Amino acid sequence: MVVLTWTADAATTHKNKKKSAVSAHKSAVRKGTVKKSAATKKGTAKKATTWRNRQLAPSPERNREIQQALVAKGFLNPEDVSGSWNQTSMDGLKKFQAAQKLEPSGKINSLSLIALGLGPKHDTPPAKPAEAPQ
Repeated sequence: MVVLTWTADAATTHKNKKKSAVSAHKSAVRKGTVKKSAATKKGTAKKATTWRNRQLAPSPERNREIQQALVAKGFLNPEDVSGSWNQTSMDGLKKFQAAQKLEPSGKINSLSLIALGLGPKHDTPPAKPAEAPQ
């Protein structure tokens, strides 16, 4: 059987090393050899960028798909389908959003895409054929 012991000296040494590292950093910040981060200056932590808070601009193909859905619903003229999201596209989307009782921002969002029928696609399992009674 092995017995591990942690002496008070080891714990004190660990605490002292930690304190000296912190004080060395503070000293370097005061001297100007280490710059303070924006988070330290303002007292707020920088928010990490993840897939959840990082929205990307739709591709021209996706813009064209959204514009074609607006044409099919009668909120955009067919000649306005270009693949680039412009003021005409935003105006058509605003009208569509207002008709759907959504916030008419003209910005592409998940609720608008779902209302246009362009929301997430889910694979549905094929229906089982009904068994004939024997």
